[in-house]
Amino acid sequence: MGNDLSTAGAIGVRHKMGARRVFDPEKVVVVFDHVVPAKDIAAATMLTSVRRWTREQGIAHVYDEGRQGIAHIVLPEQGLVGPGDLVIGGDSHSCTYGAVGAFSAGVGATDLAGVLAFGETWLKVPASMKFIYHGTPGRFVMGKDLILATIGRT
Repeated sequence: MGNDLSTAGAIGVRHKMGARRVFDPEKVVVVFDHVVPAKDIAAATMLTSVRRWTREQGIAHVYDEGRQGIAHIVLPEQGLVGPGDLVIGGDSHSCTYGAVGAFSAGVGATDLAGVLAFGETWLKVPASMKFIYHGTPGRFVMGKDLILATIGRT
């Protein structure tokens, strides 16, 4: 999955790599969700180049202006991601797909370019850590508060 911004960055990297085609136009999803509608000429030009590239590549799943939404919602709503799937997304929020039982990882333009070209990537599974919490959280303490405090201590 690429959004308008991450796809634009990956297109440039892919060009430098010499990659001509995406690995499978049926498995690539591009969602215009960061700079639509375009705020200025530079944004409009970038969006135009991404639109042209998706047409040239024959990308099957393009969610452009008027049909878009937040990428991490569009994919599950459209049945493009579900339990057991692996999603590599050009956005730091791509881990959201874990909410529907998928494994997902957000990557930068270089990694996204590689995935678009080859349909694969290397992932290192980190060592597991066990945390045991004691006591009762305060009334307004949520799961995110707990994990942020844990990350801060580790």
